[in-house]
Amino acid sequence: MLGLFRKKKEKTGPFVYLSEPTLLYNTKTEKAIVGIIREKLNTDNILVPSKYGMRDTSKYIPKASYFVAIAPLGKFTSLVGREVRIALENGVKVYTLLIAREGDELVYLWVEGVPEDVEWLSPEETMEFTKSFLNSEFMDILKHGLVFGSRKREW
Repeated sequence: MLGLFRKKKEKTGPFVYLSEPTLLYNTKTEKAIVGIIREKLNTDNILVPSKYGMRDTSKYIPKASYFVAIAPLGKFTSLVGREVRIALENGVKVYTLLIAREGDELVYLWVEGVPEDVEWLSPEETMEFTKSFLNSEFMDILKHGLVFGSRKREW
């Protein structure tokens, strides 16, 4: 009840469209990514697609001042790749955030534009990448999480 009367925070700074693979939705990595964007672009006006569920938000790309594409392990999933193309076609300034995990640390590289060495995955390759990506965490939950709780949760 009290949440109804809470004042919404006013968003400041340029509008940033975040394009991330769905496998990072609502994870601690996503929170870290939003923090990096706030720091690098000095804004809290960020469209985070996980807040919209699985709805298509690409109609907001042309309205954005900046577009940030996330490339886990140096790969653009098919969805992120499609949105990068839309941003480039509409003249939106693109940044790429290359991310990886090293133990409990998130290692990232902030790049202006799209690096040439980023791998653009097809829908079929995206499915395989997602399966292999999620299997490591799922297997840990099965082995330890059902009884003791899983502490691994890399991403």
